[in-house]
Amino acid sequence: MSLKAFTQVQVYEKPPTPKEKYKFSIHSLECYDRNIYIGTKDSLVQHLILPSTSDPKDSSQCPREGRAKLLGSSSPVTQLKVIPVLNHLLVLWDHSVSALNMFSLEPLPSLKRIQHVSFFKDPVALAVDDTTLCVATSDRYFLHDHKSGSTVDLFPHNLSRQNIIVSTAGKGEFLLNGPGSLGVFVMKNGICQRPPVQWSEGLLAAVVCYPYILALQPQALYVYSMVDQQLKQTVPLLRAKGLLSTTEGVYIFMERKILGLSHVPFEEQIQALVRCERVEEALVLLGGVQARLSHVSYKEQHKIITCMAGFIKFYQESFSEAKELFIKGELDPREIISLYPEMEPLSETFQSQLVKVNNAKELLALRQEDRTTFQQYLDFLGDFLKVVRGTEQGVGCSEDIDNAQLRIYTEQGDREDLDELVSSPNSCSIDKCVPLLELHKRFFTLGLLYQSHGHHIKAIQTWVKITDGQHEDSSCSNVYEHIVRTLSRLKQRDVVWTFADWALQRNQELWCCSWNFLVYDLKSEEEKHHTLLATAYVTQILRALQEGNGTDSDGRMTRDKLQQLLWQSSLYDTMTVHEAIQPTALHIEQAILLGRDGNHYQALQTLVHKERDLQVAGAYCRRAAVWQGRELEHTLFLTLLQIYLGSNELASAAVDLLNANAAAFDLERVLQVLPDSWSVQLVSQFLLGSLRETFHQRRMGGVERGLAQVELLRHKYTWAQGSKIMLKVDKGLVCKTCQKDFIEPEFVCSLSGELIHTNCGSYTE
Repeated sequence: MSLKAFTQVQVYEKPPTPKEKYKFSIHSLECYDRNIYIGTKDSLVQHLILPSTSDPKDSSQCPREGRAKLLGSSSPVTQLKVIPVLNHLLVLWDHSVSALNMFSLEPLPSLKRIQHVSFFKDPVALAVDDTTLCVATSDRYFLHDHKSGSTVDLFPHNLSRQNIIVSTAGKGEFLLNGPGSLGVFVMKNGICQRPPVQWSEGLLAAVVCYPYILALQPQALYVYSMVDQQLKQTVPLLRAKGLLSTTEGVYIFMERKILGLSHVPFEEQIQALVRCERVEEALVLLGGVQARLSHVSYKEQHKIITCMAGFIKFYQESFSEAKELFIKGELDPREIISLYPEMEPLSETFQSQLVKVNNAKELLALRQEDRTTFQQYLDFLGDFLKVVRGTEQGVGCSEDIDNAQLRIYTEQGDREDLDELVSSPNSCSIDKCVPLLELHKRFFTLGLLYQSHGHHIKAIQTWVKITDGQHEDSSCSNVYEHIVRTLSRLKQRDVVWTFADWALQRNQELWCCSWNFLVYDLKSEEEKHHTLLATAYVTQILRALQEGNGTDSDGRMTRDKLQQLLWQSSLYDTMTVHEAIQPTALHIEQAILLGRDGNHYQALQTLVHKERDLQVAGAYCRRAAVWQGRELEHTLFLTLLQIYLGSNELASAAVDLLNANAAAFDLERVLQVLPDSWSVQLVSQFLLGSLRETFHQRRMGGVERGLAQVELLRHKYTWAQGSKIMLKVDKGLVCKTCQKDFIEPEFVCSLSGELIHTNCGSYTE
């Protein structure tokens, strides 16, 4: 199938007339802008003016005949050349060169006719580029630089004069008709940079209209590509005589007629090749005309060709190559998605721009007839979408991509990829995806989808139904634990409260981490939550003790958390917690609970006689008195001392208690309870420490009183200084605070000397 690179239109035809004195026969042609000049066999120069139409293919407007000039003899006009800068038209005829005005066709008086024009070795054809002439004689081709005077021989030939052709092929390049019917490209330095073009014998003319070579034969015009040297188009022509290449296209002249060939836009040529699936040829053409296209147009055409190549590979089941081509061509993922059954794009404005591929397969029919092959197409789609998801290529249709991925993973039973998709931020359509997941009983994934879209209540409700047996989903076995973890991480308190009771009823121990979240993070003030957290801690500690792990780091940490809760919280039910602890060996916790009920004596008895940890007993006294002052601290330590003194085994502990905590005792009360048998030397360290603390407290009290007196004196001084100043209250004087007038004699003067109302004084410092 040939390519249509040019469109043909008739430009001009000279109708025959009965009174025609000379037979009109076109022998040469020249063109500049909208001006065409015809040279005939009978020395006539005819000026044609083309219409100013914007469409070069419009044949409805004929050129207007301008002036005509008969030069004299019947010699043919061999060649015409326009010099637009000077408005000159040079005419070669009868072995002479005449200069005419290019509009009036009148001879220029300042330029005489140059007669007997001849060249050495009788040049048959020549072309000029800048200072270089490419000349063809009857037996060879050569290059000559008229500025430097250098000459380069190219190659000999044995062509007839009619078949010798030299024409320009671009900047610094010439096209020659060489031996063996080869079109040879030669640079002005004599080097060939393009492969030759093989054409037929009997060539009449050849011109270059980039990126094509037009070769005129007696019966037709052949169009070859300069890029790949292949024949692209054949235009049947009879009795054509010559060609003229212009920036707009090519003119073909016959005996009485002129035809015009105009370029089919390169974009249309490329698209025609793409429609014929001649992808490689389209890429070659695009590369050849890249300089003639805008950057945007080139990039767009390259994408179209690349994607077309991808679809050819796609339907050939070469999926790896197809994926690379689709990515390289920046294919809209919706073009691929729309090919699959039940995966239509969501956007109503999306219109497929695909060119129909000849060997395209109907994937719906393929799914029914060849499930294995269709599965390969599904795998390809999943891989392709995974690659483009989140990239610039897929950012404009992320919802379609995610919906398609979810459908693929769901239908293929790919739980890992499915859960990964919906667990991360995604653009899945709730309306499209929920029915699909419900149909395939993917209820756990459905909850993840709800959660990723911020519908936390719907997500947890879905998981609750799985746990309660209302939904069947074997894809996840630890749904309850997942619910607990989710609730413990949620910042939405209302959601946590909604499901807290349900979670507790299912499993108190597992719910312990969520109670932590409720009590400490969400600052719950409900007695039930604090009580349940405490009892959950107790249960965990007892289990660890039974398993022999009560002394490890986790067991110790849980016990520390319980003690911290019992000390800090005042919202739990002490009786309930005490009932849980009473039959256990958690003596420290029992003591804390007794102390919270005000029974400090029994608490200390428990620590001393059951826990048998004297340091813990002392720490209890200090901790219990933190919020109630030194008086309670003195009382607790005195009680602890009395407990020690009540046992002969703890006498030395009593001495150590006094010596280590002298500041925590009231000296007078201690002396009243000490046994008479104790010597002063035994408690001398305690006595010295107690007296030192007493003196320290007295002196600190004196310092504080002195500082208070100084502050009082400072205020009195300020008041005295302010009272000595005369203050004048005039009409119009306003309060500096409220900006209102003074209407009463009472006012306040601030330390900075500003007057304010007495009731405004409380708002200023």
